[in-house]
Amino acid sequence: MTLLGIVAAQNYPRSFTIDALVIAGGGGGSSGGGGAGGFLYHTNQTVSPSTNYNVTVGGGGANATDGGGPSGAASGSNSSFASLTASVGGGKAGDAIQNNASSGGSGGGGGAWDGGITNGGAATSGQGNAGGGNGDYKGNPYPAGGGGGAGAAGGNATSNTQGGSGGNGSSNSISGSSVTYAGGGGGGVYQGGTGGTGGTGGGGNGGGGAAGTSGSVNTGGGGGGAGNGFAAGAGGSGVVILKYPDSRTITIGAGLTGSESSASGGFKRATITAGTGNVSWS
Repeated sequence: MTLLGIVAAQNYPRSFTIDALVIAGGGGGSSGGGGAGGFLYHTNQTVSPSTNYNVTVGGGGANATDGGGPSGAASGSNSSFASLTASVGGGKAGDAIQNNASSGGSGGGGGAWDGGITNGGAATSGQGNAGGGNGDYKGNPYPAGGGGGAGAAGGNATSNTQGGSGGNGSSNSISGSSVTYAGGGGGGVYQGGTGGTGGTGGGGNGGGGAAGTSGSVNTGGGGGGAGNGFAAGAGGSGVVILKYPDSRTITIGAGLTGSESSASGGFKRATITAGTGNVSWS
């Protein structure tokens, strides 16, 4: 090879591989618990230097302001990196009037009802699990189902007085230590009883004749369900984490909130916590 050829080869942008964890925003709670945001982990994704890649971090879904009324709950929003999309966000929970929950990354929990069985929402294949229902416990004080999580389905109500638990999330070590993401929200109980526990990975707890708690930020956790006259929990926002060789430096563009870690074990990590924009590497 000539000297000119050697120099050209040295300067030619060489592609490299990264790992990407993409978590969508969790669904909002109503009487049932909100489903967790979709969980998507991809290794050995090929990228090129000086090339823009779009990133979006999905927000959590809004909560119902009254767990016993028509649902004001909303599903979470998608998160994405390049062609990888954690779909649909978490499913919104069912309420005491519109009883069956929405599908999502993980499905929302079915609402409280005195008329029969309510069902949890379905999950996106490979990204989460279905929500639970009321288990046909339709007597007073009317329990609701838990939202699905990335690692397990949401629980059905186990008695008239006990809301279903949120499904547990899944752990991942892309950040350098094991962290659990995308837990489902616990189901509420219409008037009294005990709300379901939120799933590990940021799922909010359900309220038994009380308010639910929100899913944790940047986990994609579902919001906890609530009782009649009480506010449910909102879904937790998503997150995008990128792991790449420590010889590279990332530029996090306008519209995104994030940071790059110090080098450790031959890698750096960029954690992007909000927004929409582009990233690139040098």
